[in-house]
Amino acid sequence: MAAFLVVLLAALTRFVPYAVHGVGMNFTAVWGGLLFFGSRRPRWQSAFAVVVLALSDVCLTTLVFGLHFHITSYLVTWAWYAAVCLIGSALLCKPSVLGVAAGVLASSTGFFLLSNFMVWAGSVRMYPHTATGLVACYVAGFPFYLNDLVSTTLTAGALFGLPVVAAKILEAVRTTQSRNEPLS
Repeated sequence: MAAFLVVLLAALTRFVPYAVHGVGMNFTAVWGGLLFFGSRRPRWQSAFAVVVLALSDVCLTTLVFGLHFHITSYLVTWAWYAAVCLIGSALLCKPSVLGVAAGVLASSTGFFLLSNFMVWAGSVRMYPHTATGLVACYVAGFPFYLNDLVSTTLTAGALFGLPVVAAKILEAVRTTQSRNEPLS
């Protein structure tokens, strides 16, 4: 149940910056939430996570940005949502620090590379279809990538790390209590 709640909250984090009249610059819990979901749920349930985030894309595009929604503009993004769930399933079914770090890098970096390539490929006006245009597109997206990498690191770190820390604290408390109990 926690994994479903995490995905719903991750989708909502996409709206927070616009609700307070700011610009989010990709500081969301999306990739960390999808990694967590993928690590906790069967692979076929990734469809739920993809649908939730796809609906958030539709709402952001039409209601927040006031643009027309074109499904073809989002197919690569939606495929990446599913891919991140699969990365979570493969790397994090038994989480480790290295696995979480690899998942964070793969999800954020993969999205940065894919999404900026799609922007470059789909827009002749913004970026010319040359190597220089492609580099300019990646350079323009780099601040978003850095924020995305930080937010994914924080989210994944909290989702995977806090339960481990809590378990160690509980173990220490139990050990201390058992030492302090009088012998009968």
